[in-house]
Amino acid sequence: MYRWSQLFIPTLRDAPADAEVASHKYLLRAGYMRQLAAGIYSYLFLGQRSMLKIANIVREEMDKIGQEFHLPALNSREVWEASGRWDLMGENMFRLKDRKGTDLCLAMTHEEVMTEIVRKDLRSYKQLPQIWYQIQTKFRDEPRPKAGLMRVRQFTMKDSYSFDIDEAGLDVSYKKHEQTYRRIFNRCGLKYIVVEAHSGAMGGSKSQEFMVHTEAGEDLVASCAKCGYAANLEKATSKLEPVDDLPAAGDGEPELVHTPDVKTIEDLSKFLTVSPKNNMKTLAYMAGWPPKDGEPAREQPVVAFLRGDHMLNEAKLAGVLPEAQVRPMQADEIEEFFGAPAGFLGPLALKGRKLRGVRGLVLVDAALKGRKNLVSGANKKDYHLKNVTPEVSFELDQWVDLRNVGAGEGCPECSQPLTVAKAVEIGHIFKLGRRYAQALGARVLDKDGKEVTPIMGSYGIGIERILTAAIEQNHDDQGFWLPPAIAPFQVVVTPISARDRAQMAASERIAGELASDGIDVMLDDRDERPGMKFKDADLVGIPFRINVGKKVTEDCVEVFERSTGQKRDVNIAAISSHVEALVRRSGI
Repeated sequence: MYRWSQLFIPTLRDAPADAEVASHKYLLRAGYMRQLAAGIYSYLFLGQRSMLKIANIVREEMDKIGQEFHLPALNSREVWEASGRWDLMGENMFRLKDRKGTDLCLAMTHEEVMTEIVRKDLRSYKQLPQIWYQIQTKFRDEPRPKAGLMRVRQFTMKDSYSFDIDEAGLDVSYKKHEQTYRRIFNRCGLKYIVVEAHSGAMGGSKSQEFMVHTEAGEDLVASCAKCGYAANLEKATSKLEPVDDLPAAGDGEPELVHTPDVKTIEDLSKFLTVSPKNNMKTLAYMAGWPPKDGEPAREQPVVAFLRGDHMLNEAKLAGVLPEAQVRPMQADEIEEFFGAPAGFLGPLALKGRKLRGVRGLVLVDAALKGRKNLVSGANKKDYHLKNVTPEVSFELDQWVDLRNVGAGEGCPECSQPLTVAKAVEIGHIFKLGRRYAQALGARVLDKDGKEVTPIMGSYGIGIERILTAAIEQNHDDQGFWLPPAIAPFQVVVTPISARDRAQMAASERIAGELASDGIDVMLDDRDERPGMKFKDADLVGIPFRINVGKKVTEDCVEVFERSTGQKRDVNIAAISSHVEALVRRSGI
């Protein structure tokens, strides 16, 4: 039995000034962790107990579909170069050299290492499918660590990888992970949603994120309360209300309009007395690709056009330009390519225009398809154009979805208004395809004896993210409460007076009985004022408290439920069954 008086639980009255979100404040105040450096934390006794419980739930569920590995955190440069991600990961990856000057890195994820094992050890379709996973420390050179465990440089991750002979097999492995993730997050007591997501640097044909709504989240999720549609803003689409186009001016051809010092959509709309929805904004970028397969690094100008009131989603733009690093054009590049300063940029005559000998790529957001007589920049200082119609007034390379979805826009499935809210990602599953297996040369023989490339999936869960998300969902001004499955202790037994022999004897007996019944219990045997013990118990995340006071002479104690504040007198003889019922009701 654990006794509070013998444990290291360094609670704080106030959180450090730089702790902004609830989970960061309370993890520090409750003595779960301490900061060593920016984005680097030590987990103390209570924090480690919760982390281990979360990891054990993950392990129990993953063991039903896969096999546990443990891979090196220290990786060679060669495998990451083979996949192309040595350069693609850029400064996000921790890099180092050994004493011989060999390049190494601290792994952010393990697609390459897992695929290397496949390359060396799998030979036949008879050895597939395979699902391999690990629970291990990962590293990311996060430029702006913040929000406690939400954005860190060292973290614990469950990462798993599936290898199948064909797409049908990948569908099965992907579905197994989706179902397993639901069981994991249900057992951890989280309220979550599953959303369509962007695959980012991972690549692949499909991905989904498991998200928890919280104001502390850095992601935005569009969702529909009616049909259940949900997608990260990087992937979300919507139905837009029809917009009345402007009537054609003059002969209907693009017409120059003098607009002195009018550079923004807002100013242009006021100047011409038109809606921003009738304007077309121009965004200029440079896309850069690192050297690959003996080819030198290259850059290409990219111009994106959107409706005047819409915002570009950079992840969607990145999805159009695989493996490229995208940056805004510099002022001199804009002048050279457009022949005009920023604020007056437009689409006419761009299709064949070059910058440093490279032709520009012209992208137009799908929301402008079918629109006509728009107002755009004229590529001439102090001038704009009326009567601009995509594909008629100018050539384009591609219609693409580039915009951010907005709250209140129509759901793409049922047309009901969408909600857009902040959320934090706790898990992500990807259909990777054959990218990594091809890059590293993994091959197996199919049923016909033909050499083929296996198809791959990748699946991650942030262990710390589960803990932080639970706190974000379950806190008040006094502290927080965790679901019993992941709380460091499920019950704290608190004698009102540690000096009262009857109270202490009953407390010892109750705690011992609960422990024998498999309840994770701690006895607060400290000789402190009751108010102080209650405050500490409210702070540190334990979901149930048994107060042993003067009614002990009547064989009665008080059971306090942290999440609801409900108090109930319970006969000591029935305390074990009562607590077991509370814990079961909470999902264990």
